[in-house]
Amino acid sequence: MDALADVLNVTRISGSVLAHVHAQEPWGLDLALPNGAAFHAVTAGSVWLEVDGEPAQRLMPGDVVLLPTPGLRHLLLSAPGAPARRYDADLKAELVTEAGDLVIPGPGSPSRFLCAGFSYDNELAHPLLSLVPPVLHVSPADEGPETPLQSTLRLLMGELSRHQIGSEAAVERLIEVLFVHVIRSWLETTADSTPPSWLTGLRDAVVARALGLLHSEPDRAWTVDDLAAAVHVSRSTLVRRFNHLVGEPPGAYLTRWRMELAARLLRESEQPVGRISHRVGYTSEFAFSRAFSKHRGEPPGRYRKRFKSSLAA
Repeated sequence: MDALADVLNVTRISGSVLAHVHAQEPWGLDLALPNGAAFHAVTAGSVWLEVDGEPAQRLMPGDVVLLPTPGLRHLLLSAPGAPARRYDADLKAELVTEAGDLVIPGPGSPSRFLCAGFSYDNELAHPLLSLVPPVLHVSPADEGPETPLQSTLRLLMGELSRHQIGSEAAVERLIEVLFVHVIRSWLETTADSTPPSWLTGLRDAVVARALGLLHSEPDRAWTVDDLAAAVHVSRSTLVRRFNHLVGEPPGAYLTRWRMELAARLLRESEQPVGRISHRVGYTSEFAFSRAFSKHRGEPPGRYRKRFKSSLAA
């Protein structure tokens, strides 16, 4: 009943390494990932991050940064104003070594950092990534050096340096673990400033259990009384805490979650609409179609047809 894991599974987030960079000053990279989020982690030296509309940030060893917006152009630089080359196939062909590292030679001080990407279904990921700031920076200066995030980062860099059998699969899984740790660290360090959402609800044990139940049994005919009994609190306590932390009543949240699941099933399966309606808790296909149209702006059959047409194009 892990609500964050449930949402990550629905959004189909997967990670991959773009480059393990060894750079010596002066250097600069100009990057944009059109189909997903960018993730960078510094392991030695320093890296300056520049994003339009945001102040330049200096990243030090152990710092990680997540840029969740697909296609967001950003610069990684040895110093503010350093010339930057576009990260593309030509640059990789020129600078990537046989070991797979991207080496930028120069006369100055060295830096090492990881560039990774997260691909996801943009529509299904919106409820998660729309809550994350455009530049999410997590630093050991704020958390300390011995955290699960830093331990995972060390494991990842070890796999990248050893190039052993199975390392590629291990690296992909560790990048996804890093994503979870970054989101968790952000939640823990922004407890007083994050607007209400299902993410802020994860901080409260009672609300987190309620979210987990709604996620794991969306086909159940939940009432607020049933949910309150399942998490061992009164109805009024559950409603008050859920509204305060999530920003909406349990019933409204459940409806939105059901629509997210239904959208995924419509996109990824050939199940009839009637079958999908039952899987997400509706005994009436008409009631499901009406709810889906309200949330998605079109009936489920048209939604599925539009998606298939976009794939064919």
